[in-house]
Amino acid sequence: MLMKRAKGRQSFWGTMLMVVMVAAAALAAADAQAGAQNAAKDKDIVGTWQGTLHAGRDLRIVEKITKDAKGAYKAQFFSIDQGGQPIPVDSVVVDGSTVTMKVGMIGGNYEGKLSADGNTIDGQWTQGPNPLPLVLTRATPETAWTIPTPPPPVPPMADNADPSFEVATIKPSVPGRRGKGFGFNGREWISRNTNLDDLIAFAYGLHTKQLEGAPDWAGADLYDIDGLPDAPGRPSQKQQAVMVQKMLASRFGLKFHTETKELSVYVITVAKSGPKLTAATEPANAPMAFFFRGLGDLTVRNQTMKQFAEWMQSGVMDRPVVDQTGLTGRYDFQLKWTPDDTQFLQFRGTGVVVPPENNDPNAPPNLYTAIQQQLGLKIDATKAPDEVLVIDHVDHPSPN
Repeated sequence: MLMKRAKGRQSFWGTMLMVVMVAAAALAAADAQAGAQNAAKDKDIVGTWQGTLHAGRDLRIVEKITKDAKGAYKAQFFSIDQGGQPIPVDSVVVDGSTVTMKVGMIGGNYEGKLSADGNTIDGQWTQGPNPLPLVLTRATPETAWTIPTPPPPVPPMADNADPSFEVATIKPSVPGRRGKGFGFNGREWISRNTNLDDLIAFAYGLHTKQLEGAPDWAGADLYDIDGLPDAPGRPSQKQQAVMVQKMLASRFGLKFHTETKELSVYVITVAKSGPKLTAATEPANAPMAFFFRGLGDLTVRNQTMKQFAEWMQSGVMDRPVVDQTGLTGRYDFQLKWTPDDTQFLQFRGTGVVVPPENNDPNAPPNLYTAIQQQLGLKIDATKAPDEVLVIDHVDHPSPN
């Protein structure tokens, strides 16, 4: 009897021990879940982040991060020493302590590690082949940098205006600066890292292979130009070309004549599937855009096919590009492809390098496939008669 009672007590205490162990396990699981929730809360990066990028000169960077109704991160990027214009951030991802952001509009990427206290991200900014360190610190209302108010948009110049440069400053380009291009800063027209061949091609809608008789320095000496139109408003592309034509004549002493010759060209036509283009929503006199988020990642806004052909020949292709689509509208679209070593030759010498081919199965197709699949257009190499600009006289630019 005593043994039976002892066994009964042993069974009772054994059962009680199991209950206690289960309860402890449940409490531990609850504590772990609470800890995970707190950790997730600690890693919430909503707020204003700021840090200084040392890129030849110090640039103060601000990231304003929010969440949408679904809990996904959204952000705006500011380089406040280059103006107060916000740049949209394509994606913000937090994976454990790793934070990644993609700023496709300017071809930028950021990856960093969030500190244990959730107030610092120690990472690298990549915009080209060489990453730069960038430490972002969570700002408070007292420590947040002031973001300058962006200037109001400049209205378009009158259609009947025949503008010149009221003032044009021409200087040798900053050594080592990457890339090249034309654009605006408010009303100010600017070009960076452009040579005389680039300027003539821009002014007359040509490829540099349509230029003959230029001295060697015309394709080698790089200039930065800042010009202010003598008429109010932002000039159209045609009016910009007119201003540069006048500047080339007055400051470079350019004289030339034109001829027609048979050239190797690319011809753009409509594919059998028909065009896959979206009509532009902006009015015809609104600014057009042609810019790269990265090599082979092109955004086009408010451009005709003729303008698209001209910008492809000036910035991408190794020979003139002729529009034979017959399309007369203005379009918005994106085009993504993997460049080859015949493309972006105009940027050689300015730090832009086309990556070597790789076997990445997820890489975009080549240009010829991409333009057909994505835009319903075709690019074919052929020979055709085209205009050639023969330079009779040109000088180095006159003093400012």
